[in-house]
Amino acid sequence: MNTFRILAASAALAVAVSAGAQQASQPQLKIDSTNRTLTLTATGSVSTEPDEAILHIGFQTMPATAKAAYAEGARTSNAIIGALQQAGVTKTAIHSESQYLAPDYTQPKSHKFTLVQHWTVKTTPQRAAEVLDAAVTAGANTSGQIQWTVKDERALEDQALKKAAARVQQDAAALAKAMGVRIVALIYVSNQTSGPIFPRPVMYSALARAKSAEQAPPLSIEPQKVTRSASVYAVYAIQ
Repeated sequence: MNTFRILAASAALAVAVSAGAQQASQPQLKIDSTNRTLTLTATGSVSTEPDEAILHIGFQTMPATAKAAYAEGARTSNAIIGALQQAGVTKTAIHSESQYLAPDYTQPKSHKFTLVQHWTVKTTPQRAAEVLDAAVTAGANTSGQIQWTVKDERALEDQALKKAAARVQQDAAALAKAMGVRIVALIYVSNQTSGPIFPRPVMYSALARAKSAEQAPPLSIEPQKVTRSASVYAVYAIQ
């Protein structure tokens, strides 16, 4: 009786551990003497230097009447685009992200408005600081977020996936050998690839004012490596 209880408890624990380790999209495996399987999950990561920088450039006007805020915004908008083009950024590398005229909610009874506009600007990692400096100097006071990326993201994701697949095969072979079993066939496999993590935007209104007065040099910006990760879940039949 005691032996039966121990075996029953062990079987229940094995099922619970296996179910907890599986993701919702993975098959639920029946654990008994007729279903001899080996399951593994492995991850692979690849990092490389970026070959493209995507800058988030924007500005916000001071509260004023709707007409005055729009007029000030138009002047600032054209000044920023002019500065970017003068810095060598092509028109095709500049894309509007958002623009709107909204009430100043910090002073709801003032009936004043602010105009907000943002763009994304593509450039090389080596010129990111120079391009950001040109925009801020021209009045881009809500700028600073930079996405470091590569032009061929799919190739980087494929490398991470291949690395994860190779790792799961190596782990399966090592585990099967250690457990004294033989892998017969791969009966199920799934994968998942992680995307980029974007930094939070930085506000540079104070910096814009300081630069216009002192003409400070560009910020010292060091590109971050681009990393992609992938995971592979595999189920093998064993003997």
